[in-house]
Amino acid sequence: MSLKQTVTTPLLKENPLTRNVLGVCAALAITNSLTSSLIMSVAMTTVLVISNATVSLIRHHLPSSVRLIVQITIIASAVTVIDQFLTAYLPAAASTLSVYISLIVTNCIVLGRAETCAMNTGVGRSVLDALGNGLGYSAILIIVSTIRELFGNGSLMGVKILELARDGGWFQPNEMLMLAPSAFFIIGFIVWGIRSWKPEQREQPEFKPLVAPREVEGQ
Repeated sequence: MSLKQTVTTPLLKENPLTRNVLGVCAALAITNSLTSSLIMSVAMTTVLVISNATVSLIRHHLPSSVRLIVQITIIASAVTVIDQFLTAYLPAAASTLSVYISLIVTNCIVLGRAETCAMNTGVGRSVLDALGNGLGYSAILIIVSTIRELFGNGSLMGVKILELARDGGWFQPNEMLMLAPSAFFIIGFIVWGIRSWKPEQREQPEFKPLVAPREVEGQ
């Protein structure tokens, strides 16, 4: 795989959210606001880059018996730094995102890329892989949050885009879009759309239905 494909493949073909359905919790919880999604996207991508680069640098010195512990420690350290940065410089955002920034530690995307990519490739490719997966994940967050905030509240990043009916305008917002379950359905439609466009991404059934044997003639 070329360096360009390392970055572009996770955007659509191997998107961590739509193809592997990873990191869904944050996508359901914080995508009612485009601002929150952008901050989460930057935080997630930064953690991916830091963890992949660090793990790749020390991969030859990591005994297999402790590699997962070391990887999680590196990820947790990066998340703690970002969390403290947000608390110091963006307290409103830190308060809104609250525990979801900390939950990046448990996000399967971060540990998965550290284990499957950073442990097996050099720093340059590992960083590009982290950027690709971070951008792929961010793209879905941004799409979902844009739909939810625009049609659920008539605004984007707190700026009114559509004049609401209660303020004398024409747009009647769908407040159900501001609830977490709506993100689940939006992501589902995105997954359905991508897999309809790219049939090779469809999952094969895990089992085949049993076919009852035909009755023997004359019995």
